[in-house]
Amino acid sequence: MINCKLPIINELGLHARAATKLASLAGRYESSIKTGIELPLVDAKSIMSLLLLAASQGTELIFEFDGPDEDEACSMITRLLADYFGEGK
Repeated sequence: MINCKLPIINELGLHARAATKLASLAGRYESSIKTGIELPLVDAKSIMSLLLLAASQGTELIFEFDGPDEDEACSMITRLLADYFGEGK
């Protein structure tokens, strides 16, 4: 199991398009991927759960990866968030 904290750095926070990209990427992995601002964490493969976090710019999300491809999942999700969800800023 991998636990880490990742910041939301894009200006619009975890809005609908960003949540969709995160859930879509998480859905590619067999591992369980959970996230949230505090416990209990929510399923990162669920767009609605991600939107309900209302994570704005500067929010640090807790991520928990557990499964056979957890290393790759963690790496790719870290990259997605660091790349501003592919939105440039």
